Amino acid sequence: MQKLKQQVFEANMDLPRYGLVVIKPSGVAYETMKADDMVVVDMSGRVVEGEYRPSSDTATHLELYRRYPSLGGIVHTHSTHATAWAQAGLAIPGVRHHAR
Repeated sequence: MQKLKQQVFEANMDLPRYGLVVIKPSGVAYETMKADDMVVVDMSGRVVEGEYRPSSDTATHLELYRRYPSLGGIVHTHSTHATAWAQAGLAIPGVRHHAR
């Protein structure tokens, strides 16, 4: 799973400047997901590569990339800690992580 996360992270940081975004496939469980399951879409949401439908969050991700071209990537999480910060009305501080 760690290798998959690293591959997706690297692609998400690089592809938007080419008008492409890698996103999780719809309906594929995280536990069974492989790098080859990821879906590549262009900025209009058209699937460029992948066997699956892109995540239902694709339109939101694309709109954020269009409105904020300097974004390096988008993280969608359901983490307990992120939820706690949101419930407390606090902003989650940005962390810049560089892949190696």
